Amino acid sequence: MPPVYRLALPALCLSLILPGVFSAQAAEPTEPAASEPSEQRQPLPERSQEEAAALQRSLPSGEQQQLPAGSETFLALWQPANTSEPQGTVIIIPGTGETADWPQAIAPLRQKLPDADWSSLSLTLPDLQSNAPQPRILESAPAPTSSEPPSKDASTAAPIEQVAGGEGEVADQPVAQTHDEQLKADALRIFLRIDAALAFAEQQNARSIVLLGHGTGAYWAARYLSEKQPAQVAKLVMVAAQVPASSTPGLTELTTGLKLPTLDLYYNDKPLLQRAAQERLQASKRLKDSSFRQISLNALPGNNAAQQEQLVRRVRGWLSPQNNAAPLP
Repeated sequence: MPPVYRLALPALCLSLILPGVFSAQAAEPTEPAASEPSEQRQPLPERSQEEAAALQRSLPSGEQQQLPAGSETFLALWQPANTSEPQGTVIIIPGTGETADWPQAIAPLRQKLPDADWSSLSLTLPDLQSNAPQPRILESAPAPTSSEPPSKDASTAAPIEQVAGGEGEVADQPVAQTHDEQLKADALRIFLRIDAALAFAEQQNARSIVLLGHGTGAYWAARYLSEKQPAQVAKLVMVAAQVPASSTPGLTELTTGLKLPTLDLYYNDKPLLQRAAQERLQASKRLKDSSFRQISLNALPGNNAAQQEQLVRRVRGWLSPQNNAAPLP
């Protein structure tokens, strides 16, 4: 090879290699500087918070109250009685997935009770953490069986497999404990909101306070009264009562332990709720001097306005029988 070519060959190779090295270095991701602060993702708002924000944008500001409950605040909708001498305040507790202005039961009651001399205060409940999907921990698969005598390696591994299987069986216990803790946390948050509602009603000089729950809200109202026994609450109204999933004690146990007048309204088109209502009625009959009253409501498919009016009249008639001389349907 001529000398000129021998001298040019290394330079040619170097010119081919260097661009590839630089391009590979440019493709590698650069690590953030240690001095740059890492961004923290903000927690997503609860669904109930988003729905409450929507109500704030659509409803008159005069109806809105921001009440404190522990370290948080929540939206409550306030409607004073349309009279100079109100009979009291009805605190309305929605069910799971319902807002403080839910079109079924909640909105009709909060808007029409003021015309029956009762103020209304409808609450926003937090999302139930106990309703969130729980993680499943699978148990370890059993070791394969064989007719041949185990080798030295297999006999050494057997205790490890047994330990792994034992961990799989015990692993369900922390999950159950976590769910119980979530139920307690849900109850605490809801109770704090009912506490705040009672304090607000007392600030308005309510002569009488009634808790009214719809769906699972009826369960939380009954459980609050059973556990805390507030002296300022005079009556309980339950509408289409339901028990949240995995919640204890049951509603029958809660209602039979209450010492205050209770109205239990249920719809006759739902067999499961009807059977549960029948159990509550039978349990109340076994009590001496029970102040438990139960009324079946007619489901009116295709006529929601009439169905809601039926509910309002039943509640109004039981709260103020002297002011409702007209017979109820």
